[in-house]
Amino acid sequence: MKMLKAPIKIPHASRPRRAASAPGLSQVGRAVDIRLTLEEEIESGKLFPGTILDEKALSERFGVSRTPVREALQQLSARELVTIQPHVGAHVARMSVTEIRAMLEYLSEIEGLCAKLAARRIDPVTRQALQEALVLCEQTDLETGEGYEQSNHAFHEAIYVGCHNIYLAQQIRKTRRLLRRYRSHEYRSPERIRRSIADHKLIAKAIIEGNETAAAQAMLDHLPSGTSGFSEFLAKLPAHFFDER
Repeated sequence: MKMLKAPIKIPHASRPRRAASAPGLSQVGRAVDIRLTLEEEIESGKLFPGTILDEKALSERFGVSRTPVREALQQLSARELVTIQPHVGAHVARMSVTEIRAMLEYLSEIEGLCAKLAARRIDPVTRQALQEALVLCEQTDLETGEGYEQSNHAFHEAIYVGCHNIYLAQQIRKTRRLLRRYRSHEYRSPERIRRSIADHKLIAKAIIEGNETAAAQAMLDHLPSGTSGFSEFLAKLPAHFFDER
């Protein structure tokens, strides 16, 4: 795979949900507001990996000085969402193919463990949450995929809560957030959504029945960590999304 080293610059994204220059906001408050807006745009894929984050352009967009913008970028860097290079500037962080493979393998294993524990500790609350999430998934418009990311999140979140292991759930959520900008395309294909819903049904059935082994295996099969699944995953992403390491 041929990699491009230079970050790609794209037009500015939409205005933030809450104006960073709102009256009464301190410099710290403005920085947090900018960080939250950019964080959502990065994680959702609106600002794709490699996108240049120009301080001047951002300060004009948000109607603030460069100070809160610089602080927001520092906060995003600490969250591994932005890379800041001295004398070069900032851009949306890119990961190498090797890093993404490692993260997907890690995520598959800990999500499998999470499903196993949820099956072991199944209770009425988890059963209802899974059933309600499945209903939401099946209500998705397959042609547009609208709302499926939220439904998919609700399904997996029911399992994280149902495993009753706070530390494990935290690790999964953190890893998913880092990978989210590379996985947003998964919810745009009708066929991929159909497969995902079918997987969800198998996972939910195993958990509700208390079948730990089947629940763990169904979750492992659901995530794109295997050879064929990972190759298919990579094939749908542009080469410039990746860091050449």
